Amino acid sequence: MDLYVLVIYDISDDDLRGQVAQFLKSKGLKRIQKSAFLGPATPSLIREIEAGIRRLIRGYERVNVQIFTLTPASYKSRIVLGDLRYDEEEDSIVLT
Repeated sequence: MDLYVLVIYDISDDDLRGQVAQFLKSKGLKRIQKSAFLGPATPSLIREIEAGIRRLIRGYERVNVQIFTLTPASYKSRIVLGDLRYDEEEDSIVLT
């Protein structure tokens, strides 16, 4: 079964926030908002992401990370408002 994983986070520490973003990129996820990454996943990749984030955030306070597993049907039923695109060269989200 094809799955998607959505990771959202609220992290006050700048360095840790950057480490989490780099980790998620290294796992093949794409940034869809400032603190949100999405990508296709397998159950084993989802476990790897969870374990890796647990290691990164250990000992930090004021951290909230949420990992959602989406089926293709739930992904397709999402509602996207506005016209946002992610510019990988600039590592930012651009309103077009």
